[in-house]
Amino acid sequence: MVNRKTAIKIRKTHRYLGLFLGIQFLFWTISGMYFSWTNIDDIHGDEFRNLDYVPKTFNNLISPSEMHNAEGIRSIEIRDINNEPYYWVNNKQLYSAKTGEAKQDISEEEALSVAKNYMKEGLKVANIKKITEVDDYHEYREKLLPAYVISYDTDEALKAYISVTDGKFQTVRHRAWRWFDFLWMTHTMDYDTRDNFNTIILRAFSLLGLITVLSGFLLWYISSPTIRKIKKKKISK
Repeated sequence: MVNRKTAIKIRKTHRYLGLFLGIQFLFWTISGMYFSWTNIDDIHGDEFRNLDYVPKTFNNLISPSEMHNAEGIRSIEIRDINNEPYYWVNNKQLYSAKTGEAKQDISEEEALSVAKNYMKEGLKVANIKKITEVDDYHEYREKLLPAYVISYDTDEALKAYISVTDGKFQTVRHRAWRWFDFLWMTHTMDYDTRDNFNTIILRAFSLLGLITVLSGFLLWYISSPTIRKIKKKKISK
C-alpha cells in the first residue's frame, strides 16, 4: 500500500487541482447544457428572418462581357438591391446589370431595402449606422466591412448587418446569440477569436483536468477499505 506521506500528497494535489479547475469545469458544464438544450435555428435568428424569401428574377440584363471591367471576370453573382439588378464581380466590385457601370457602395436606403427582403414583416427599425472596423470580440467579426448595422425596436436587441460594398445581407444578431457566443467562448477558452480549439490554455486545462480525474481514481484506490481487504487476503495466503 502507499505510505501515509504519499497519500497526503496525492490528496492535496487532487484537492488543489479541483479548486483551481472548478470554475472552468463549471463553465464547461453550464455551456454544454445550454448548447444541448438550445435550438440552433433560434440562435441563428430564424425566428426573425423571412425564410420564405425568394430572390427576384430580372430580364433584359446586359451580358457580363459588356461591363466596363478591365480585369476580366473570375467570379460573378447577381444582387437585388432596392429592386435593381447588380453584378458582384470578382468578390470586389458591384456593376449595374442594366448599364454595366460600376457602383460605389450602397446607400442606407438600399441597405434597408435589402434587410426588408430578408427580415420578417412588422419589425420596426430603430436606427441604422455604418461601421468600418470591428475588434476581435465584436459580434460582426470576420465578415465583410464596411457594413450597415440596422437596429430594430425589440426586446431582443435585434440587429441585421448588410455589407456596404456588395449589398449582401450578412447576418442577424440578437440576445440569445450573444449569450451563445459568450458561453462558446468559455467552452473553447478562446478569448480572442472565440473559435479556435487549439489554444494553449485549453490544452493546459484539459491536461490538468485529466490529471485531476486520475488523481481522484488513485485517491479512491489507496483509501478504499475494499481494496485494503483484498490486499490483506492476498498477503495472508
